[in-house]
Amino acid sequence: QVQLVESGGGLVQAGGSLRLSCAASGFTFSSYIMGWFRQAPGKERKFVAGINRLGVYIDYTDSVRGRFTVSRDNAKNTVYLQMNSLKPEDTAVYFCAADYRGVIHRTDDYDYWGQGTQVTVSS
Repeated sequence: QVQLVESGGGLVQAGGSLRLSCAASGFTFSSYIMGWFRQAPGKERKFVAGINRLGVYIDYTDSVRGRFTVSRDNAKNTVYLQMNSLKPEDTAVYFCAADYRGVIHRTDDYDYWGQGTQVTVSS
């Protein structure tokens, strides 16, 4: 049974930091690219960051580049999103996703999805 379980969300003040984790099981984690997406209330889900199978190639949406860092530990079947200098506009439900295609992509047609974790940034 495929599972992606996010954790680490919460309430933080603007300028603060959070580290999201996504634990994977039920599939060969190291064979999948991983993505982080977010969905703010009333808005569509959008790409935040992606990392390829070996963690060599990484992509970020412009609004988080320089503040967020995506990484993965294939030995632990886990992908992380370190979020620094958080802003109120970062408030959203954050999802991790896995895709078997080898190239990081920003469209949300990934194979597997987690249930999401809420991140709320207060001003």
